[in-house]
Amino acid sequence: MNSGTYSLPIPINEAILSYTANSPERNRLKEVIAELKSTAIDVPMYIGSAEIKTDKKIAICPPHEKKHILGYFNAGDETHVKMAIDAALKAKENWESMPWESRAAIFLKAADLIATKYRPYLNGTTMLAQSKTVYQAEIDSACELIDFLRFNVHFLSEIYAQQPISSPGMHNRLEYRPLEGFILAVTPFNFTAIGGNLPASAALCGNTVVWKPANTQVYSAQMFMRVMKEAGLPDGVINLIYVDGPTIGRICFSHKDFGGVHFTGSTGVFNSMWKTIGENIGNYKSYPRIVGETGGKDFVMVHASADPEVVATALLRGAFEFQGQKCSAASRAYLPSNISAQIKDKLIAGVNSFKMGSVEDFSNFITAVIDQKSFDNIKSYINKASSSNDASILVGGNCNDSDGYFVTPTVIETTDPKFVTMCEEIFGPVLTIYVYPEDKFEETMELLDKTSPYALTGSIISNDRASIDLATKVLRNAAGNFYINDKPTGAVVGQQPFGGARSSGTNDKAGSIINLYRWLSARTIKETFNPPTDYRYPFMQPE
Repeated sequence: MNSGTYSLPIPINEAILSYTANSPERNRLKEVIAELKSTAIDVPMYIGSAEIKTDKKIAICPPHEKKHILGYFNAGDETHVKMAIDAALKAKENWESMPWESRAAIFLKAADLIATKYRPYLNGTTMLAQSKTVYQAEIDSACELIDFLRFNVHFLSEIYAQQPISSPGMHNRLEYRPLEGFILAVTPFNFTAIGGNLPASAALCGNTVVWKPANTQVYSAQMFMRVMKEAGLPDGVINLIYVDGPTIGRICFSHKDFGGVHFTGSTGVFNSMWKTIGENIGNYKSYPRIVGETGGKDFVMVHASADPEVVATALLRGAFEFQGQKCSAASRAYLPSNISAQIKDKLIAGVNSFKMGSVEDFSNFITAVIDQKSFDNIKSYINKASSSNDASILVGGNCNDSDGYFVTPTVIETTDPKFVTMCEEIFGPVLTIYVYPEDKFEETMELLDKTSPYALTGSIISNDRASIDLATKVLRNAAGNFYINDKPTGAVVGQQPFGGARSSGTNDKAGSIINLYRWLSARTIKETFNPPTDYRYPFMQPE
C-alpha cells in the first residue's frame, strides 16, 4: 500500500561514449562483438512465462556479411498470436494494480542495466544485425533507449501529478487508467530504441503488450527483452513474438480486447491497419488508440546566404549516416544557383572520401543496407535516375550484393522538381538535389511544400534571419521536426520530441509527455463530503 508521495530522479540525457582507440568501451565492445559472432544463438519467442521454440527457424545474418549466421529465430503463426494475447490479458490485472513506484523502478533499473552491463551487448547486436557503425549504434541502442526509459518515467510522474481543483465540501481527482484490453506494438528494423520504446512506453502506463519486431531487428529485440526480464518485468506484460504482419493483424485487429496499436513503419502498412481497425470498430470494447510514425521525404531548403561548407556537411551526414535508413534522413535538397556548384563539389568530394565496409572496422562511415529487398528497391531508383533525361548521377550509384548489401552513397541532380526521387521515399543512401534560381526562394519553398505527401523532418540553412523566419512560417506544416542550420536527423529524447503529420503519421511525439497520454484513459472521481438530503434548491422557496 502506498504510504507517501515519492520523488523520482530528474532525467538527464545519457552521455555518448567516444569509442576512441584503446578506450575501455571500445575494447569491451570488440570483445562482445567477437563473443556474439562466435556462437549461433537460438532465439525463442517470449510469451507469458514461456520461451517458445518452433520448427520454423529463420537465419539472422549481418547485412554486411550475409554468409555469416549469428543465430536463428523461431517464427510463429496465429496460434502464437493468440497465446500472446491471452498472456497479456492474464497479466493485466496484477500489472495495472502494481504500485506506480514499483512499475517505475523496473524501467529505471532496465535503463541502468543498459547503461552498464548490457551496453556493449545492445550496441553489438545492433551493429551486427542492423549494420550500424559504432557511433550510430551508441546514439540509438544505448543512449536513446536509456533516455526513453528514464524520461518516460519522469513524464508519467508529471501526468499523475496533474489533478483538478476541488471546491469546498468535495474532493476531485483524476485517475489515469491504462487502456482496456491489450496493446499491439509493431516496430521497425532501423532503431533499436524505437523497438524498445514502443512496447515499453505503453507497458509503463500499466498496459500489457504483444510486441512484433521486424525480422531484421529480432537480434537486438531479444537482447532488450532479456534486459527487461532481468530488471524484473513480470511475465506476460510484454510478449515478444515473430509472426508475419498479415497474420498478426488478422488476429489482433479482430479481437474484442484490442486496445490500441503503437506502430513505426511504412505509410502503406499503417493505412492498411487503420482501414482494418475501422472496419472492425463495432467489435471492440473501446475505441482503440492508433499511434503511428510512418514515412518521410525529408528536405533541406538552402538559402542563397548559406555557407556551402555547412550545407555540404549537413547533407553528407543527414543523407548518408546509417545508409540513409532513417525516417528522418535528408533525401531531397533545394540549392540556390549562386552557391550550388560549390555545394555539389563538396558533396562529390565527401562521398568519394567515405570508407564503406564492415561495422567491425571502426574507420568505416558507411556499411550495408538492411536486406535484399531494400537493396533491390534502392537500386531500382538509381537505375531510373541513370536512364532519365531529367536526372544525372553526380557521384555514387554502384550497387554490389555479392558479400553484403552495399550501395554506394548516391547524389542525383534533377532538372525536374517533381522527379520520382524527389517525391517518393527510398529509404537508402540516395540524395536528390534540385537547383533553383537564387531569387526564387519563396516560390521554391511553396514548391517544396507541395511536392511530397510526407511531413516528417526538414531544415532551413541560411545566414539571413528574415529568410529563416519566412521558411519557419511557410513550411509550418511540411515537417513535424524542423531544424534551423542543421541536418534534419538526430532528434534527442526530451529535447526534440519526434514525429510528423500528413502521411508521416499521427505526430504523437515519442520522447515527450504527449505520447504517454495516448496509453492512458482518465477517470474523474468526485467525492462529496456532506451530500444533500433534500432535492429542493433555495430559489424554490415561496415569497
